[in-house]
Amino acid sequence: MPENYLPVLIFLIIGTGLGLAMPLLGFLLAPRRPDSVKNAPYECGFEPFGDSRTPFDVRYYLVAILFIIFDLETAFLVPWAVVFRGIGWFGLGAMAIFLGLLVVGFVYEWRMGALEWE
Repeated sequence: MPENYLPVLIFLIIGTGLGLAMPLLGFLLAPRRPDSVKNAPYECGFEPFGDSRTPFDVRYYLVAILFIIFDLETAFLVPWAVVFRGIGWFGLGAMAIFLGLLVVGFVYEWRMGALEWE
């Protein structure tokens, strides 16, 4: 029985070793030439302004969460498309309901102004 788990153990050892070795090699071999531009805080391409510890507007988090939700929900379309012929009309109806709920949620968010950025 333990010989069945040997490939998994080898895979874990190699994966852990590479996961630790690559960042360490990057740290040891990368050139270190800091300048004022590289050490400046990055703010989406804008020149830094204000204190970096000021809290973000809650709308930023709301848009990010909405993006993640819609991105993950649309990821369900790929497996559905792969097995579309095998699931028949029931699968088509289930996906129509799913997409309908997505559209209703999107329209609701749009009307409530969740996607407006002022």
